[in-house]
Amino acid sequence: MNKVAIITGAGSGLGQATAVRLAKEGVNIAVVDVNEKGGIETVEMVKEVGVDAIFIKADVSKHEEVKNYVDKTVEHFGAIDYFFNNAGISGSGQFFLNSSIDEINQIVGINLLGALYGVRYVAEVMLKNGGGSIVNTSSSAGVIGQDSVVTYSATKHGIVGLTKSMVAEYAKDGLRVNAIAPGPTETPMVKTFYEANPEMKENATSGIPQKRLGTPEEVAELVTFLLTSKAEYINGEVIRIDGGFTNSK
Repeated sequence: MNKVAIITGAGSGLGQATAVRLAKEGVNIAVVDVNEKGGIETVEMVKEVGVDAIFIKADVSKHEEVKNYVDKTVEHFGAIDYFFNNAGISGSGQFFLNSSIDEINQIVGINLLGALYGVRYVAEVMLKNGGGSIVNTSSSAGVIGQDSVVTYSATKHGIVGLTKSMVAEYAKDGLRVNAIAPGPTETPMVKTFYEANPEMKENATSGIPQKRLGTPEEVAELVTFLLTSKAEYINGEVIRIDGGFTNSK
């Protein structure tokens, strides 16, 4: 019987690449995104690989929509084995004191509350079935401080706390929770951010020892390993995938 994964932010970037990569492992996918066009595109890509997929539209900052995507996944597939808790936004790139309260609330709502709601509802289902594996998306800005992304960085540090504390409470019940901390990666979100802040792309690339941005496919390999690995003793870890970026700071 095929395993089942929920992926949020699956309509593009890291989420889409991971959906396709997991599909190649025979995993059925619940594609969750606020962008219907991108989500449906991912479903089609996954089905081309030969597994089942459904699209569920959701604004993850709204807890009732998070519960809905969990309920619909269980209704369609019967279980949840893996969860890539990935939906997020970056923000405007303004220094913090120039940030609007609306922007702060939006970033916290999607990046942190959305992740908390997702783990709350998904882990509940997983534990009823004996456990499961979760990967949360943090960031290089979740393991070091970075200017121009204060609210984003705060939410991504929060993801690290969520990851480690869930393990402290529920590892004994069969739950594995790890996080990834990608550096600058060639995703639509990052592209949009750099188009609005071109000087930051040059600064980021020059500060990466490998002198390039990462690719969604590289990150998808890591997520797939963490979700499906038989190395089940890996738990509560935050894995950096950033070309050496944070290790050179």
